[in-house]
Amino acid sequence: MSDGGTSRASEFERGGARKTAAGLSYLTGFGNEHASEAVPGALPEGRNSPQRAPLGLYAEQLSGSAFTEPRAHNRRSWLYRIRPSAAHPAFTRADNGAIRTAPFTEAVPDPNRLRWNPLPEPPAGTDFLAGLWTLGGNGDAGRRTGMAVHLYHANASMERVFSDADGELLIVPERGGLLLHTEFGLLHVEPAHVALIPRGVRFRVLLLDESARGYVCENYGAPFQLPDLGPIGANGLANARDFRAPVAAYEDVTGPVEVVNKFCGNLWTATYDHSPLDVVAWHGNHVPYIYDLRRFNVIGSISYDHPDPSIFTVLTSPSDTPGLAGVDFVVFAPRWLVGEDTFRPPYFHRNVMSEYMGLIEGAYDAKAEGFVPGGGSLHNMMSAHGPDRETFDRASAAELKPQKIDDGLAFMFETRWPVTLTPLASRAEHLQPRYDDVWQGLQRHFHA
Repeated sequence: MSDGGTSRASEFERGGARKTAAGLSYLTGFGNEHASEAVPGALPEGRNSPQRAPLGLYAEQLSGSAFTEPRAHNRRSWLYRIRPSAAHPAFTRADNGAIRTAPFTEAVPDPNRLRWNPLPEPPAGTDFLAGLWTLGGNGDAGRRTGMAVHLYHANASMERVFSDADGELLIVPERGGLLLHTEFGLLHVEPAHVALIPRGVRFRVLLLDESARGYVCENYGAPFQLPDLGPIGANGLANARDFRAPVAAYEDVTGPVEVVNKFCGNLWTATYDHSPLDVVAWHGNHVPYIYDLRRFNVIGSISYDHPDPSIFTVLTSPSDTPGLAGVDFVVFAPRWLVGEDTFRPPYFHRNVMSEYMGLIEGAYDAKAEGFVPGGGSLHNMMSAHGPDRETFDRASAAELKPQKIDDGLAFMFETRWPVTLTPLASRAEHLQPRYDDVWQGLQRHFHA
């Protein structure tokens, strides 16, 4: 347990926010039963809901799963707060901006390979929420199935507070650091890290640089978990101990605070007379996390052939079919390639799963050009894809000595259903018009 403190977004100058971010401490371990209090004695002992909670606080449970789900899947946290979450006025509809939600019915699913450049610069004063732009998705948020792919580009910190009742948010920064003030405390997330905000958790995003850009996977389905390791054994891939959760830190402020709630695809707003980020103590396992992607323990071949990309899975949202994910989060982290008599870049393939890929930094080893940081590509199910012509020619003739891949960091949101685009994404000016050209010129080499 660690001490927290009070703060207010409007009082955070960028330098102060960065200093705060640099000094944060964390709890470690994915799925753990964590506990933290910002004021000694704020956590009750021996019970969750005493007749009178310590220090005049209110006890409140936040459930991320049904009460009766198996213990291994049950997600819940107890929060001890200055005012209960129920103390708020009615919500009213707000403008959705560029945010869209499943079911995506405004267009038909597109079988073509597609690729986008980064989002254009936003207008001045665009915060994280206003800077969210939906590319597409699948499933049905109201039935808690499927996912959505969003991008964000912001140049202002949030004064308001946001929560998503439709799903959990996996935030993948590509440019600019973020300080996330959640109900559970503060998290600092930079490019090459990710942040996971559970369904229903309120938070505010403060920018640590002049602007921030990145990607968001909104997971409507089962909460992300670490994948089973099977024959790999007890260790490898993303290690649970490398996930970090916040220590309690609260706002004790009065005055108008806008709170925005995403519910069944629409944004709703209410003006509170206090900050809802007023949790003084908490315990449980329905908590936000950050994770450093460079700590991913890559497992690969030390003999021949290129392993399937499932070996790079960081987090998975399981479905009702064993082994078939609603969405997987996959990272192509720095690694050695040593396969003998092996075409080492990702191979040509068609996949029953749909793949959205993004690039955090550097270059991707299957594409020589055109796939740039902040951009992304979509290969829907059964669309043929693989290395471009330049990459194929170079890799086919390369000397097969041990090779370190450490000049790029790419990731993938892989999902069981086709990703249907929003009209904004299908007509975007930053959609590359001639992506198919990267496979032109692949020559016939067959000889009998």
